[in-house]
Amino acid sequence: EVHVVESGGDLVQAGGSLRLSCVASGLPANDYAIGWFRQAPGKEREGVSCITGRGDITYYTDSVKGRFTISSEKAKNTVYLQMNSLKSEDTGVYYCAADQPTNFCSRYREQFGFWGQGTQVTVSS
Repeated sequence: EVHVVESGGDLVQAGGSLRLSCVASGLPANDYAIGWFRQAPGKEREGVSCITGRGDITYYTDSVKGRFTISSEKAKNTVYLQMNSLKSEDTGVYYCAADQPTNFCSRYREQFGFWGQGTQVTVSS
């Protein structure tokens, strides 16, 4: 059974940094994808970043390119989202999601069948 748990959300000033963590269990060794999504109040959930289990495919939405970095530490079953130069528009609930078996990444929430409970990121201006 696949379980996904995210953490690391906090209140941070604009220009600051946060690192979110996603611990995923029950996944195959390589054929999976982990995606990060966010949902701001009154807006739809959007894909932010994604990485495959093999680490050979990554995705970033345009608004975070150059500021966010996704990485994985397989020994800890953990995927990180390093967020730098945060802006007020990055505020929202951030969700981690998993898809398996796959070697494909996308920004579409329909790809992912396993979701965490979300962690709040608030960027004050």
